[in-house]
Amino acid sequence: MTIDPLEPILARAAQSIRAADALLITAGAGIGVDSGLPDFRGPEGFWKAYPAIAKLGLSFSQMANPSWFETDPALAWAFYGHRLNLYRRTVPHAGFQLLLQAAAQKPNGYFVFTSNVDGQFQKAGFAPDRIVECHGSIHHLQCTQDCTGEIWEADGANITVDEEIFRATGTLPRCKNCAELARPNILMFGDAIWQSSRSNAQHENFDAWIRTLGTTSRLAIIEIGAGSAIPTVRSTSETVATWTRGTLIRINPREPEVPRGHLSLPLNAAEGLRRILS
Repeated sequence: MTIDPLEPILARAAQSIRAADALLITAGAGIGVDSGLPDFRGPEGFWKAYPAIAKLGLSFSQMANPSWFETDPALAWAFYGHRLNLYRRTVPHAGFQLLLQAAAQKPNGYFVFTSNVDGQFQKAGFAPDRIVECHGSIHHLQCTQDCTGEIWEADGANITVDEEIFRATGTLPRCKNCAELARPNILMFGDAIWQSSRSNAQHENFDAWIRTLGTTSRLAIIEIGAGSAIPTVRSTSETVATWTRGTLIRINPREPEVPRGHLSLPLNAAEGLRRILS
């Protein structure tokens, strides 16, 4: 009989979650892969998801730049419109429901901290006021000219993308106040006009919750699919774990390393969550 070397760690992770009276869920792009979403890992991963952009020779950081809304709005909205349409039709995988069920049982509550802009946690049923989207949300818009600083929901924005030429066609989203071109309320590379007020308010709620926990609550931190290239999620997990003396459970098939005393699971999101939460 083959013995799974992960079994002792899985058992410790499951026990830590059961014993916790509060749960912090932190997540990067890797959590969405099992729902069919691309994680844009490296130029090859990005170009596989967007072969038309590969022909242009643009990397993710070059494409995810606000300058395109000035120089080529149809290309900018082809990229973000395609993503908006994809995220709208994507169904969160079963791991999200397992997380929500575990979180709902904690007497001191839960919070989600994610670098993802896709809105999958809200779609899965997590309370919007218990989520931090540190890079913003594609489901919200702002003005490209920064006219009033207002952020509004993108529900009325419907983008048609011609995928053969990779251009947005038809009417592009406009600012509700000045009628100039609108853009997603997402923190892009080299972004000087991202409106952070929505994200700032989420951070304030999160910080207040962490303060209520202090070092007396038993906090479990489940981190899923967060890489080290942009380490915001990983550093948040580790900082909170240190301050609260919580237990970090890192689920990551490529970069599972953890600080001493915490738990590492080199698994994909759906499998890792199933094995510690089912």
